[in-house]
Amino acid sequence: MAAVMSSTMTGDDDDDGAAGVVRPTGAEPGQAHPVSEDDRVLRVILAEELPLIRGAIVALLQLEDDIKVVADVGSGHEVLPICHLYRPDVAIIDIALPVTDGITVAAALHREIPETRVLVLSSQRRPGFLRKALAVKVSGFVTEDVEPGELANAVRIVAAGRRYVAGDFAIATWETWECPLSTREIEVLRSAAAGAAVEEIGLTLFLSIGTVRNYLSSAVAKLNARNRIDAIRIADSAGWL
Repeated sequence: MAAVMSSTMTGDDDDDGAAGVVRPTGAEPGQAHPVSEDDRVLRVILAEELPLIRGAIVALLQLEDDIKVVADVGSGHEVLPICHLYRPDVAIIDIALPVTDGITVAAALHREIPETRVLVLSSQRRPGFLRKALAVKVSGFVTEDVEPGELANAVRIVAAGRRYVAGDFAIATWETWECPLSTREIEVLRSAAAGAAVEEIGLTLFLSIGTVRNYLSSAVAKLNARNRIDAIRIADSAGWL
């Protein structure tokens, strides 16, 4: 089941695409689709890396009388140009897009085209992903195991200016405890996650080797982790790194 959180959203290529040519649905998969003249139809663009999943989502949404997928793309750097061209009501964006990730794209869309609502699509139920998405003002968050009807409903809800997050996922995120780590502990863990040795972390953060080790040990203890690697995994999954 899904829970809907209502809130007022404030205003906090190729040559064919550049020319505004709309390809027929069956011609070239992955770019543009026929556009309805009916103003009541919600205009949607889809950004999803995998062609099979992208095609399936397009086909499902096109079955809805009030939703029209006007274009779809497979990588992050294509989203802004296509949104500037079509000015969609809703952009469905995969969080793991290649070239430019979905969170970065969502943030750019909020800055440049705030009237386009962003619905983030994720293959993983990681609370950290949801936190990052909400931090850049997305309107909704769904996972790829969502029911077809629920996805269409989410599109309608965010287009109306409300926020949508699947209920069980939202509850799991809200119940996740607040970050217990200090700023320094996060910095040290982040450097360790990037592969830096203790000595290198000390030089970068202007800390002694002993201090770095103390920060790593305290982070492991606060997160109830087995070791440093486990602490990095926990912190990264929670979105703290």
